[in-house]
Formats: sequence, structure tokens, C-alpha cells
Amino acid sequence: MPSPSPSAQQSAPPPPFTADDYRARMTRAAETAAEAGLAGVIVAPGPDLVHLTGYRPVSTERLTLLVLRAGHDPVLVVPTLEAPDAAAATGAPALTLRDWTDGKDAYAVTAPLLDAQGRFGVSDNTWAMHLLGLQRKLPDTSYAALTEALPMLRAVKDAAELERLTAAGAAADATYEEILKVRFSGRRETDVAADLAALLREFGHSQVDFTVVGSGPNGANPHHEAGERTIERGDMVVLDFGGLKHGYGSDTSRTVHVGEPTAEEQRVHDIVREAQRAGCAAVRPGAACQEIDRAARAVITEFGYGERFIHRTGHGIGVTTHEPPYMIEGEEQPLVPGMCFSVEPGIYLPGRFGVRIEDIVAVTEDGGRRLNTTARELAVVE
Repeated sequence: MPSPSPSAQQSAPPPPFTADDYRARMTRAAETAAEAGLAGVIVAPGPDLVHLTGYRPVSTERLTLLVLRAGHDPVLVVPTLEAPDAAAATGAPALTLRDWTDGKDAYAVTAPLLDAQGRFGVSDNTWAMHLLGLQRKLPDTSYAALTEALPMLRAVKDAAELERLTAAGAAADATYEEILKVRFSGRRETDVAADLAALLREFGHSQVDFTVVGSGPNGANPHHEAGERTIERGDMVVLDFGGLKHGYGSDTSRTVHVGEPTAEEQRVHDIVREAQRAGCAAVRPGAACQEIDRAARAVITEFGYGERFIHRTGHGIGVTTHEPPYMIEGEEQPLVPGMCFSVEPGIYLPGRFGVRIEDIVAVTEDGGRRLNTTARELAVVE
């Protein structure tokens, strides 16, 4: 793999979030929950906890829960042996810590922080054993997944978050520019995937979430994991890669061809490129999420490939590479400035090849701004 070009410069890291930033997020979450008719929010270790507090504990069987209720101070329940790490988190000054020791009833510590009855939003990745433990202590409570109850909890990004997402997108773009320089023909998919992962890290990613390399017939599987297939001249190759930089996600897809494409391959790629352009053009404040899906899908359907577009047009992105909102028929959530999501239509011809083109788009005051800017034309590689 060639060394990255000097023109692909590393950007300086953004200023870290502060305790005040996390305090504002927790207050907003509690108030939004109250407006939605919830008694409060319960957050287990995972992306919601990182977003709200800056605390990223190792997920174990021991109970750790953040409890947010409007008009009450945020409380983080933690195992005693993990309390020093929790106290060192950036958002800790905005929290009250309640610890519990091994052998004690963690649910007895948590239950008084909740009302004896009411409906709570609970983070999607909360362990079932912990939720059931709370229900045993508080049988009059009920729970709803945050994705359903508060789908906009992390959806609208502030300026500092947008800065991080923009930097992550630029790093993914630099990765694509460099991968075009490597040899594809005669190498395994896993070899190219390793190159992609190394480049993402070279350009500042601390975490690589996926490196899809779908060559030839494997490209017809949207989530194909790079395998031992040797890439051949004449293959269409779907590249989809991303991860986290400065704690925020990148996710981009481009489709390349090893050698000159056939007329059919070029035509299918052109259709997907037009569908992707139409989806991005539909982004504007107030438009429903489903309108982005409709705009992209209409193009592919018009050309007779509607049944070969087999997934939603997009997903949100932030502290994870996949999160609400989702660009799919039936999702009527209106777009709001600051929302960020992918626009990634595709056509998949089983046993033959696939094409996908993906950019992350941020909703602006009067439209949308692509966070990925690399060429969308079909690139020819060696």
C-alpha cells in the first residue's frame, strides 16, 4: 500500500466537550422526556451514556445506570470499584454519583431514584436482567426503548458535533482517494479491506467499524464481509467503510471497476449516481425522512430496478455509525437543521454485481451539505 500523499493533512483535534456541554445535554434529555409524557430516562453503558456524560465504562454484568428526571439532579449509579473512573469522566461535575458494592442489591439503590410508577425511556442496549430487576422493585413502572420514545435524543447535532462529523467525513474521503492508488486485481478482498482500515487509522480514526469490499457477485450482498475471493479484472467492487474519529462517525461508499466497465455496468452505476443525487437534493428542513427515500427510490424504479434496491436509503450518524433517524418509507419525522444521515441508494443484481454510492449529509437552514465530497463517477482501478 502506498504512503498517503502529503496533501492529505491531519486536522488538529477539536476542543474537548466540557462538563457544561454534558450538563446541557442531560437537562435537554430530561426535559424532552417530560414533554413526551415520560417520567424520566434510564441510560445504560453505550452510546447514549457517552453522548450524555462522556463516560465510557466497560460493559459488564454489574449495573451502571444514569437516571434523568426533569427537575431533579442527574444521578449515575455505578459499582463501587468503578466509581473512581466515573468521577474522572468529563461530565462528572454535572452528576451525582451513587455507588453500590458487590453483594448488595443494586436495584434497591436505583429504585428510590425513580417514581413508584410511571413510564420511563430506557436506552436500547440496557441488559434485560437489569430492566427486569428494576421492574421487580417497581412493578408499577413501565418502559419504552429510547429509539421509539425519544428518537431525536441524539439526532440534532450542535456546532461542535458537526465539526467532528465533518473531520471524520474528510478522513474517509482521504482514505478513498488513497485506496484508488492500490492494485485491486489479483488481491483478495481482505487485502483491500486491510488497506482501508490502515488508511482510516492513518487519517485519525481511533476505531474502524467496517470495511466492506464486495467484488463481482459479492457486491450484490450489501453487507458482504470481505472474504478470501480474489478480485479479478472485470469486477465491479463495492467499497463501504467507516468508523470513529474524535468520537464521531464516518461512513461512505463508492463503487469502482477493475479495468474498463461494460455498457451495462456503466449504466447501472449512472442510475445509482442519479438516485443518490436526487436523494441529496431532497434534503431540506421540514421534509419528512421518507421523502429522501422516495426521491432516491423513484429514480431507480423509473429505470426498472426498483426490486433490486433492497434496503433503506439512509440512517443517522453521530457517536455511532448507525443511529436514528432513518430514511425509509413510513418515517414521517421532519428534518431539522443539524441532523446528519447517510444517503446511500444501491442496485444489487444477484450472482453478478452491485453498486452503492453513499455520502453523509447534514441538514442546513436551507437545504443539505454533503460531508463527503469525493468524485461519484465510476472510478477505474488496476
